[in-house]
Amino acid sequence: MRIVRSGHFWLILAIFALCSILHYAEQIGIIGTVPPSSHFGLTRHALDRILFLLPIIYSAFVFGLAAGLATSFAALVVMLPRALFISPAPADALLETFGVLVVGALASLWLWTRAREKEKTQAALAELQSAHELLQHYVRLARSNEKRLTILNTISTMLGGSLDLGDVLHKAIQMVSELMEVEVALIFCQDEDTQELMLVAHEGVSDEFAQAVDRIKIGEGVYGEVARNGQAMVVEDASHDHRLTRPEVQRMQIQTQLIVPLLVREHVSGVVCVAMRRPRHWTHEEIELLTAVGAQIAAAIENARLYEKERLAAQRLAISERNYRRLFENASDAIWVHDLAGKIIAANKATEKLTGYAVEELIKMNVRAFLSDEGLNLAGQIRRKLMENEPVEQPYEQRLIRKDGTAAILKLATSLVTEDGKPTGFQHIARDITEERRMQDNLLYYLQEITRAQEEERKRIARELHDDTAQALYALNRQVDNFVRSNIDLPEDNAAFLRGVNLQVKEILQNVRRFGQDLRPPMLDDLGLVATLRWLVGGLKEQHGIETDLKVLGTERRFTPETELLLFRIVQEAVRNIGRHSKASKAEVSIEFGDGRTRVTITDNGVGFRLPESLGDLSRAGKLGLIGVQERVRLLDGSLKVESDLGKGTTLIVEAPI
Repeated sequence: MRIVRSGHFWLILAIFALCSILHYAEQIGIIGTVPPSSHFGLTRHALDRILFLLPIIYSAFVFGLAAGLATSFAALVVMLPRALFISPAPADALLETFGVLVVGALASLWLWTRAREKEKTQAALAELQSAHELLQHYVRLARSNEKRLTILNTISTMLGGSLDLGDVLHKAIQMVSELMEVEVALIFCQDEDTQELMLVAHEGVSDEFAQAVDRIKIGEGVYGEVARNGQAMVVEDASHDHRLTRPEVQRMQIQTQLIVPLLVREHVSGVVCVAMRRPRHWTHEEIELLTAVGAQIAAAIENARLYEKERLAAQRLAISERNYRRLFENASDAIWVHDLAGKIIAANKATEKLTGYAVEELIKMNVRAFLSDEGLNLAGQIRRKLMENEPVEQPYEQRLIRKDGTAAILKLATSLVTEDGKPTGFQHIARDITEERRMQDNLLYYLQEITRAQEEERKRIARELHDDTAQALYALNRQVDNFVRSNIDLPEDNAAFLRGVNLQVKEILQNVRRFGQDLRPPMLDDLGLVATLRWLVGGLKEQHGIETDLKVLGTERRFTPETELLLFRIVQEAVRNIGRHSKASKAEVSIEFGDGRTRVTITDNGVGFRLPESLGDLSRAGKLGLIGVQERVRLLDGSLKVESDLGKGTTLIVEAPI
């Protein structure tokens, strides 16, 4: 039915009818021909038969092989009666009739073959496009995972770098705003006594707005509901929340909000809200990311509160001399006093708990009994500085040996005790941070596991790119190449197009292989660190035109695979930053194998940058790559030094005890 509705069908039918009428014109009585009649050297009826090729080829071109063959059969039905019963030369007429049929069939077959080749070409192009889209998907997924892990590590490092509650809240609200790219950010903390949410930090709103949403009961409105059930919530319409319909709130013109709980050990300690003044769709990944960041913020706030409580307790201890003895005896921190010779003359109950010795035993002891040789050396340095009135960084860490022989790690503050202006002894206030240090070690372990997971993910993606995507692209390349070679009769423009497609496939294949090499270079396991670094600096010259040199000092040696991978990632990130941002013409990578220590130096003569006051502020300056370098240096228990200034280039020095 679709063919019948086509204009081509009726045109073909008209041509066919015209040819049929012309073929039997004498019998119909339209014209008369007196033999011998000729047209272009042919008998008239031979020319009539040739004209039947017009509807045959037309139908094959428009509707395909079957239509062409059907039209040929119809032409046979029309021409056969004349050839058999009317033509004065039946044999010649039959020969001409079947000649027309053969030519028509061959023309239909040729047109059908051309159509099939065109379909194959289009299918090959569609397959190439699909492979390209799949590759882009894998690349976006790998970058997204790496970016998410880097963001969470950076936030954890920044928030963990301070125990001041105000500083933690200031950093947290700024990080949330920048990370989520929002116009409004709010942080509420739960008051356990009143069961209310207090607005402790805000950005992007007026003070009137802050006052209007402060002190919300748990379960009240959208914020209280999230605090009650601990589930994230997206708010598109806040008309049912009377707090958010107040005039001072509506003046902010907030349209959409994302609210997530602050969770500490599965307990809701508050909520964090991000909002926009225009419509925005919150993706599942954004909700998960803000939830994870909220957990980091909650832990940092909890630690800051605990620290604040302890700090205030220590201040109160120093303020009231009248209650000193009572506070001394009942203080939660261990406090003891010894004379210049080290003999303990006073100790409180917390010291008894800390050391395992009773107060009566402690009074008869010398502090040397609690310290190892290393601890005695540190104590001697602190004693000398206090006696000479030199500045001492306090509190400092000291190791103490308990009565049962176990070691405790202390956060210790030491002050000089004087009488009539003369030193008579030393007072110590100590807090047991053994468990805290164990938690830090666990955090370092988690960082190692995260880094290991990153490397495993890189290795997996590199393997999949090599085994799946690269192989598929190679197969596609061969298929296109074989197709062009086996179809020599392809029009030149089609052949040139396919050759161009083949070149694009080869370029994509090279990019996939280079991306796999960047993710996890196999030569690191096979040839070692130095050979891989030589390949890495060679790539900097090849890709960015920066003259790069690798210097190896000392006797080269192999490390454990994990250590070599960490050193490689450090140099890789530094070299990548040089290529992307430095605008340098020269760079140098130096690795020095020393006695029990290894030193890596990366230098360039680029534009440089202004260093922040501390390495912890690198992320705020947009130097997330250097944050990653710093984390890997921590895993090596090493040190990182960055030297840079505008217009003077940059130098990174990494030293590790390996």
